Amino acid sequence: EVQLVESGGGLVQPGGSLRLSCVASGFKFSNYIMGWVRQAPGKGLEWVSGINNGGGGVTNYADSVKGRFTISRDNAKNTVYLQMNSLKPEDTAVYYCAAKLIYKADYDYWGQGTQVTVSS
Repeated sequence: EVQLVESGGGLVQPGGSLRLSCVASGFKFSNYIMGWVRQAPGKGLEWVSGINNGGGGVTNYADSVKGRFTISRDNAKNTVYLQMNSLKPEDTAVYYCAAKLIYKADYDYWGQGTQVTVSS
């Protein structure tokens, strides 16, 4: 059974930091491109960041988070991370971990999401 389990969300003040984790099981993690997608209240899904499946760990970010968020992966632990710094109220959303095998395809697998709330 394929599973993606996110953790690390919570309530943080503006300017604060959080580190999200996503543990994968049930598929060959190292073969998959991993990403983070978020959904703010009342809005659609927004792609946040992705990291490729190669050894080089090429990463990409949405303009809205570039310079503040960092994605990384540990293939030995089947885990992908999202380090979020300088958080803003507009970062408030449910954050989903996702996995896909092909670069330009839709994501194949999704986690259940973790809530991030940025508020004073």
